Amino acid sequence: MAGYATVTYLTGDQAERAFERIIGDSAALESVLEQVEQVAPTDSTVLIEGETGTGKELIAHAVHNASQRCGRAFIKLNCAAIPLDLLESELFGHEKGAFTGAIAQKIGRFEMADKGTLFLDEVGDIPPALQPKLLRVLQEQEFERLGSGRTHKVDVRLVAATNRDLLKMVARGQFRSDLYYRLNVFPILLPALRERREDIPALVTHFVKLFSRRMGKQIDSIPPETMAAFQSHSWPGNIRELQNLVERAVILSRDGLLSYPLYKKQTELMPPSGHLTRTFRSSMTLEDSDRGLIVETLEQARWIVGGPRGAAAKLGLKRTTLLAKMRRSGISRPISREGANMAGAA
Repeated sequence: MAGYATVTYLTGDQAERAFERIIGDSAALESVLEQVEQVAPTDSTVLIEGETGTGKELIAHAVHNASQRCGRAFIKLNCAAIPLDLLESELFGHEKGAFTGAIAQKIGRFEMADKGTLFLDEVGDIPPALQPKLLRVLQEQEFERLGSGRTHKVDVRLVAATNRDLLKMVARGQFRSDLYYRLNVFPILLPALRERREDIPALVTHFVKLFSRRMGKQIDSIPPETMAAFQSHSWPGNIRELQNLVERAVILSRDGLLSYPLYKKQTELMPPSGHLTRTFRSSMTLEDSDRGLIVETLEQARWIVGGPRGAAAKLGLKRTTLLAKMRRSGISRPISREGANMAGAA
């Protein structure tokens, strides 16, 4: 019908392809992916916020892959990695002779991303003098290269990311309010890894397989105490820190067992007493490590799931999340001998 936009929803296969590199099934991550599915079919600007190492570029890729621009260019630029005097040229390009050292014409990232998606990481580092030009291209979809008076029109979908509080920067006069509101059309806040601890076993397993394959090392199992140590760490560097630590662990591992490379700092890494302080059995396969960790924690907690002394608290999970994992893994409380006798008598 004329005058109305068509809303396109992702099929199961489309969503799977868009999110194939994103690991985890926690409620916090599922909420993020639902937002991606909502905004991806549009051309709206997306602002991805979150701490360093939470996977902002992966989410930006997911927005692009789930959009109608999938198959077109996905161009990225880390605004903090480019010297300030070269950032304008990187974004908009320049003509030969536009400045000292400009020995040839250069195409900027906006032109490269025409009909596709431009991902600007660390957008909070764009200097104030350049912010009006970015605002203009977002509003008008046009710009001029440095050293040229010719206006170029582009069709670009912008996804921006930052680990800084842009609203506080606006209050301090460090970031233009009109640019902030233009970027903040659809904000997505990524949870820190400590807020989605239930995803850590899957992430560890993924990175173990990745690095063991790259290094040609055979890793057969992850001891429960190793997985417990990974889950108890605070992860200030989030998934990037976890990835690097798993890589180190694979390098140090012997006899097919994954060792935890930070045991010397164990007192700093472990949570308060009562959390994951238990006796562990022998090592398990990669696929069984998550299930084994849950069972051992339940046994230590005498099969109490909720409450401050329950297994959910010891694992850093919500009660409902642990119950869901138990159902998926087929974990149920064993029937006691007294209960079995009563059942037989009945």
